[in-house]
Amino acid sequence: MSTKSRQTIYGGRIMGAEIRAQGAREAAKRAARDADRAEAEAWSIRMEGYGGPAQPSSTIGQCLNGGLGWLEVECNRCKTRASLPLDAIRRPRDTPLWKLEASLKCRSCMKGRHAPPVHIIKLTEGREITPYKWVHPGEDR
Repeated sequence: MSTKSRQTIYGGRIMGAEIRAQGAREAAKRAARDADRAEAEAWSIRMEGYGGPAQPSSTIGQCLNGGLGWLEVECNRCKTRASLPLDAIRRPRDTPLWKLEASLKCRSCMKGRHAPPVHIIKLTEGREITPYKWVHPGEDR
């Protein structure tokens, strides 16, 4: 007389527990993504509507995880607007967005080493401002 193997006895329960754990991990990822997006959108609306306060803000990683990958900025001097991709910014992912504002400068009105600062307008999912076409000074327009 033989007994049932442990695989036969516990195999179905183990497989079911692994499936439930995988589903819970995916639900937790979705919940974290939704929470990151909601926090980033709240900060973006506060920045766009009131012009601040910039602190506290979401981090670069939270914005990218929430699907908001572009930062819209405006020059304080010439009022030029630009959309910057957050994944191209060379900072750690745990850097808050308000700390980026001091390091961002306007390229279009740069004079030598001095460039005027820019201020952050909002976060967006995609690029909203199309880049201007660069024309070489020697070419005909």
